[in-house]
Amino acid sequence: METKQFKAESKKLLEMMINSIYTHKEIFLRELISNASDAIDKLYFKSLTDDSVGISKDEFEIFLNIDKENRTITIRDNGIGMTKDELENNLGTIAKSGSLDFKDNNDLKEDVDIIGQFGVGFYSAFMVAKLVTVRSKAYGCDTAYEWKSEGVDGYTIEECEKSAAGTEIVLSVKDNTEEENYDEYLEEYRLKSIIKKYSDYIRFPIRMDVEHERKKEGAKEDDADAYEKYIERETLNSMIPIWKKNKSELKDEDYNSFYKEKFFDYTDPLAHIHVKTEGTATYDALLYIPAKAPYDYYTREYEKGLQLYANGVLIMDKCADLLPDYFSFVKGLVDSEDLSLNISREMLQHDRQLKIIAKSIEKQIKNDLTKMLKNEREKYEEFYKAFGLQIKFGIQASYGMNKDALKDLVMFYSSNEEKLVTLEEYVSRMREDQKFIYYATGESIERIRSLPQTEMVKDKGYEILYLTENIDEFAVKMLMNYNDKQFKSVSSGDLDIDTPEEKEEIKTKSEENKQMFEFMKEALDGKVKEVRLSQRLKTHPFCLTSDGELSLEMEKVLNAMPSENKVKAEKVLEINPDHQIFTKLQSLFADDKDMLKKYTQLMYSQSLLIEGMSVENPVEFSNLICDLMV
Repeated sequence: METKQFKAESKKLLEMMINSIYTHKEIFLRELISNASDAIDKLYFKSLTDDSVGISKDEFEIFLNIDKENRTITIRDNGIGMTKDELENNLGTIAKSGSLDFKDNNDLKEDVDIIGQFGVGFYSAFMVAKLVTVRSKAYGCDTAYEWKSEGVDGYTIEECEKSAAGTEIVLSVKDNTEEENYDEYLEEYRLKSIIKKYSDYIRFPIRMDVEHERKKEGAKEDDADAYEKYIERETLNSMIPIWKKNKSELKDEDYNSFYKEKFFDYTDPLAHIHVKTEGTATYDALLYIPAKAPYDYYTREYEKGLQLYANGVLIMDKCADLLPDYFSFVKGLVDSEDLSLNISREMLQHDRQLKIIAKSIEKQIKNDLTKMLKNEREKYEEFYKAFGLQIKFGIQASYGMNKDALKDLVMFYSSNEEKLVTLEEYVSRMREDQKFIYYATGESIERIRSLPQTEMVKDKGYEILYLTENIDEFAVKMLMNYNDKQFKSVSSGDLDIDTPEEKEEIKTKSEENKQMFEFMKEALDGKVKEVRLSQRLKTHPFCLTSDGELSLEMEKVLNAMPSENKVKAEKVLEINPDHQIFTKLQSLFADDKDMLKKYTQLMYSQSLLIEGMSVENPVEFSNLICDLMV
């Protein structure tokens, strides 16, 4: 019997495939089952137009068998089979795809899916097999043929005995090596897990004869032969994926059970999104918003992405390109027949279709979150507690590129409402004369409430948003404004809350005490940009504020990061003109400038502590207190 050689380019490609194209050896089973499904699809398609086929859809199956003693795995289908020429063309020439030819040359009906696009998947069998034997009988032919190959050395084709149409592939599994354990592929549980992972939604049943044990009728427990073995044929795949079913067929319990089983969560998801889209991008998607963030969610180790299926076959476990970073908390899957796969079907070519699907999914997630915010406020606040930080990261990232998509999803704690509110809700309650959206930053709501800078704003009846997360002010800076209303920190610039009379009074007092403030600024030796009278203090004696874009809170956050380049806000020490401390300062400026210098340094250090910042020289601070005590 003559051994035929692969063509030179095919031989080279086979070597490359076995050694590098596929990341995981377990892929071989997915590919062979997909090929078997293709073959059944072809005969099923023929049966739709040819009454002589004589086989119903319910009779089609893919059958697996493991023979541990002889170290073989058999995959058998009752599909259309192959002639001698087709074996030669499809298996003898690598990357010659019978499935793709069939798809191109037939006007397929909608319910016929051909998974295979490349002819290389079959050769993944050589990753685990030292010998591959294919016995096939084409439908309508009397003669069957056997194709055999040990890999790159070539193949043989000869006639063989086979009663029914279809194809049988026998893999003679390799012996174990120091690096690889091939025995695992001879275990039922291992093949079952691979099928469940990749081929659970192949639409024809994948079956296997499984050995079980049962107690003999009338036998006692302690009888030596009380139990007998029997064989039961099991169906290993679900066949109809939940996302292909109509929404009317499914209950929340069905969606939740699938989520917990598929994505290994112990708790029900907060919400699910079931999408069926046709048109520019045709796909099915089942998306979930978890109730809680995974333990590693805000770490570098967390991997975002949706499972990606092509006609029910798992292609990628986590396709990161389907989700923007700010929606990385979403779990789920996408199934499409429009995707361009690469040669190994493991990865996706980054084409226009993928981008269209990703954009559509992003829009769907945003719409559903918006509906939740409007119609299920309690549930949305639960979501926001877990993932609001990610929304704010999304606003801040890429120089605010996505701020318009996310600005209506963000929430902050309100001084008036004493709960989380949206920016839309804040703006809707603004007074007619109010120019800014006021906010204050701090480590907690309690600390912000006690900040000196907030009391005059609150006293005049303005609502303040409390920003407690490190990212909050950076996100607000990127937003810049909301509905043409600019954001304004209670610790920066002119708050524009004083009457013209109050402004004139402050201006006059400032002029009168100009020399004192210059002296106090010099006493702080460059630590502050200015010392001035405050328009924001009511009962508190003094506070620190900032001029410029960099706030005190931003300085604190940025300098806490591991970097040698430290930043510095333009600090301003503000004095309350109505507090008795101001009178004391005036008296010291007139009579005891050395003591005024100590007072000024002490006030500055106290202001830092109020802001939650470190005192620059704790020993000096302690000595100043002692000096004043004695």
